[in-house]
Amino acid sequence: MTIRSRFVEPIPMCSLQTWIFGSATEELPDSQKPVFIDADRPKSHVVSRSDFRLLSKRITLGLIDAGLETQDRVLVYSGNTIFYPSLFLGVLMAGGIYTGASPNFTARELSHQLRDSGAKFVFAAPENLPVAIEAAVSAGISPNRVYIFGADDYRAVPQFVAFSDDHSNGPRHWTELISGNEVAARDWVWFEPEDPASTTCCLNYSSGTTGVPKGVEVTHHSYIANCVQVISLLNKAPGIEEFRQRERTLCFLPLYHAFAQTYFGAIFPALRVPVYIMAAYNFERMLQHIQNFRITTLVAVPPVLVSMAKNPIAKKYDMSSLENISGGAAPLSGDTIEEVGKMCSPGASVRQGWGMTEMTCYIPSWDPNVKNESASVGELMPNLSARLMQLDGKTMITRPHERGEIWLTGPTLMKAYWKNERATGDTVHVDADGTRWMKTGDVGFVDRYETGALFYIVDRIKELIKVKGIQVAPAELEATLLENENVSDAAVVGVTINGHEVPRAYVVKSGGSQITAEEVARWMEGKVSKHKHLKGGVCFIDAIPKNPSGKILRRALRDQAQREVGDRKPFDSKLV
Repeated sequence: MTIRSRFVEPIPMCSLQTWIFGSATEELPDSQKPVFIDADRPKSHVVSRSDFRLLSKRITLGLIDAGLETQDRVLVYSGNTIFYPSLFLGVLMAGGIYTGASPNFTARELSHQLRDSGAKFVFAAPENLPVAIEAAVSAGISPNRVYIFGADDYRAVPQFVAFSDDHSNGPRHWTELISGNEVAARDWVWFEPEDPASTTCCLNYSSGTTGVPKGVEVTHHSYIANCVQVISLLNKAPGIEEFRQRERTLCFLPLYHAFAQTYFGAIFPALRVPVYIMAAYNFERMLQHIQNFRITTLVAVPPVLVSMAKNPIAKKYDMSSLENISGGAAPLSGDTIEEVGKMCSPGASVRQGWGMTEMTCYIPSWDPNVKNESASVGELMPNLSARLMQLDGKTMITRPHERGEIWLTGPTLMKAYWKNERATGDTVHVDADGTRWMKTGDVGFVDRYETGALFYIVDRIKELIKVKGIQVAPAELEATLLENENVSDAAVVGVTINGHEVPRAYVVKSGGSQITAEEVARWMEGKVSKHKHLKGGVCFIDAIPKNPSGKILRRALRDQAQREVGDRKPFDSKLV
């Protein structure tokens, strides 16, 4: 049985840049309104709506002069800056394809993405330059196609001196691309694709938590479709016009990732909502900025929200300006949602969501007029349809609350995995009528089989632990562990001991806690069924390893667990 969204929204057939700005040359409404503000330098480092469009066009002209051609790829290897969104759109305005890489990548990891994407140019933060050059050379890219992309205001760099003595062979500063082209850029009209539905605008690489990262081809039309979906639901909130006048948000998530890129590089700028940008995430600095700038809207990932609920430092700061908090990237417990809500403005909305790179970004969300206190991730966004399938991939589920793999279809579905037909074929099912379905790999269920059904995410198929034939979801055990006041963070993985898979927990203690591993295991025994007991033991660690988007790096923990206890007998709590 197919579940359809109860909303249908028209999707403009144009480029992403046209959707955000409208005209390439006409005066913009609120042209001088700040759209990006450096959170650490809010008085001196500001980009207005007019600056945003003009700088994007200047970067475009510079890239074209440097040799960028239609559908060439440009890789950005940098942390957050207020100029990052202009670089992103500058690539698109030239007809190019943007791809972003984690600033934490090693040369080997970066070289893989450079080779796989076939990037023609690289933009790297100054601190990342040595790794960028090493990776570029390894991938066959000349160092003179590497640009130093810093956070200093380009308007304060009137003339850049070449980084290298041999200008023709060394890396260059990104401001060289825009030198002397401001007048020409004002009247220049950007690239507009003939078919936005088939023209790729970015390669957003999958997280790689279960394998080598794959490039996900997102088209202009898919990108716009996801933005329209999000905005259409946001606009249903009572008093939205008045709220939008005071709305401001804080970006601490990495802009190279689809989650932050979509919200802070497209949705909020289109809504003319000021975005305060942090160069990198720091928990206490984030709290300070929320308090000082009276942030109203927060887009976060579960580890951040767990810290807000559990870390005593959060109690030092005034969070009462927050009216709307959205979480994504991993399941979030109801207790965490409740605790965070207590810090916010009365009546604030704290909701978790669910998304994936292969569906551009967000999938379900919340109608602001629907009150619900459950741990659901919401209902399908406009224009989407879903099925729940048994894990054999053949049998459709038709009963509420029965768990299965979620399949999705709609205009946000990726074009394909970049140059990887096999992976695309394994992931995208095509019906006889040509309808394409994304096999998400996520296990979930719905509360009812009708439009408006609420979705609940259990876990990733590949992360489920099978204890004596019974499936155990790590996310469920992690949420239970976080109910313990002595636990500030947790991850659960399966480990095979004497031929049997059992759950093992990695736990970060709350500050000052003296709880023992034995006590944690016994506490869990009073909370969950026997097959969910932590027979693989409990191990205390300083921090749960996660990627920049907040997903637990389970492969690393599984490997660690196998090294630590793989040859031992299953634990009883008294032996932990």
